[in-house]
Amino acid sequence: MAQHNTESGSHDHGHESHGSLKSYVIGFVLSIILTIIPLVIVLNDLMNRTAAFVVIMAAAVLQLFVQLFFFMHLRETEKPRWNVMGLVLGVVILVTVVAGSIWIMEYNKVGY
Repeated sequence: MAQHNTESGSHDHGHESHGSLKSYVIGFVLSIILTIIPLVIVLNDLMNRTAAFVVIMAAAVLQLFVQLFFFMHLRETEKPRWNVMGLVLGVVILVTVVAGSIWIMEYNKVGY
């Protein structure tokens, strides 16, 4: 009978590590906070338009990094190519969402 060695890593089929429950909870809480801050500022009219815009954009960029690090596991992979691909995807999503939001806000003004 052929004998196979399980201790030599012969059964390691490229298993990537995934985040722990703690990292998912931290990412989720940060995402909620980064969503609530701009919402509260806009709904309560706490800042002028330019300052609110800057806060919204800063929260969006921070939200991108939270998503990349806590949910897309950008820092945990051993292959740099996947890091770059994840970052490029995140940037594409960021540009699409931000540009689309600005376009919708600017071209759907009603009587302002």
